[in-house]
Amino acid sequence: MSIAIQNPATHSSFATAIPRAYVHKAAESEVLLTGWNPVGPDRHRITARWPIAHPFYGPVGGFHDPLLVAESVRQCVPLLSHVAYDAPFGHRQTWSSFRYELDPAALAVTGADAEVELRVTCSDVVRRGGRLASLNMHVEMFVDGRPLGTVETGFANLSPALYTRLRGAYADLDRAVRRTVPLAPPMPAARVARARLTDVVLSPTSSPARNQLRVDLNHPTLFDHAVDHAPGMLLLEAARQAVHAQTYPQPVIATAMEVVFTQYVELDAPCWIHTEPLADAGEPLGPVRVSAVQNGVCAFSAVVTPTAVTSSVGVRD
Repeated sequence: MSIAIQNPATHSSFATAIPRAYVHKAAESEVLLTGWNPVGPDRHRITARWPIAHPFYGPVGGFHDPLLVAESVRQCVPLLSHVAYDAPFGHRQTWSSFRYELDPAALAVTGADAEVELRVTCSDVVRRGGRLASLNMHVEMFVDGRPLGTVETGFANLSPALYTRLRGAYADLDRAVRRTVPLAPPMPAARVARARLTDVVLSPTSSPARNQLRVDLNHPTLFDHAVDHAPGMLLLEAARQAVHAQTYPQPVIATAMEVVFTQYVELDAPCWIHTEPLADAGEPLGPVRVSAVQNGVCAFSAVVTPTAVTSSVGVRD
């Protein structure tokens, strides 16, 4: 389907990208989605490209970053809200739940940018006053034609007036930014499978099971544009890094993640990232519960399943 003047998001070429406004990105380099086609009632085919040269979500150890799955689906949320469900620009989408389960072998890098297909089915579509209020998405993902895994997510769509009412004083972006907690010292980058300290989102404490969230408003990917709270992708990254810290020095891939977003993580108070292994004592690897606690309240909870990286994991047929 060629680009339509009335809807510049409708195309299917891997050579170009969805206009950045449709995925709520400021930098074109952060846009992963390349095309959208409706294929039936509440069913959509979306294409994406995963660049091997991405400065933050680039490959590690010969594998594509699994959080590219999360970011690709996150970009589908505003895209479909706008082009398929008529949410006006200026409306905000807020995650309520997110989960994925992946085949790690499908993440193996081939040496070129990966071509990704997302087959999206939307359900439980709720409208209020003629406007989208919320919906759930089921996504089947393919990388270079190979099945990768599935994603489930739910989100709410908020009008500017409703968002301002819900956020209260925190809706004042300038005030929120001015009150941001100073950056704490980063954990060693290697411990969280990062190459640069600027990409570390955890600061260690006296307990290995408790770290402070680092909210760097100048990070070009996690804070591609100004927001009045900690973005969901920052919290997912914190959960992933917390698991790497627990399993270090064993290299792992976060092959499954199940997340509940309870409330916003604000910028003006420390947020503590707690980790709790769920495997039986003595087991080398197993699911880990990661919680983000702010002002004594759990704002975010994730169960992350790591898979050890071995030579057999990276074999692609």
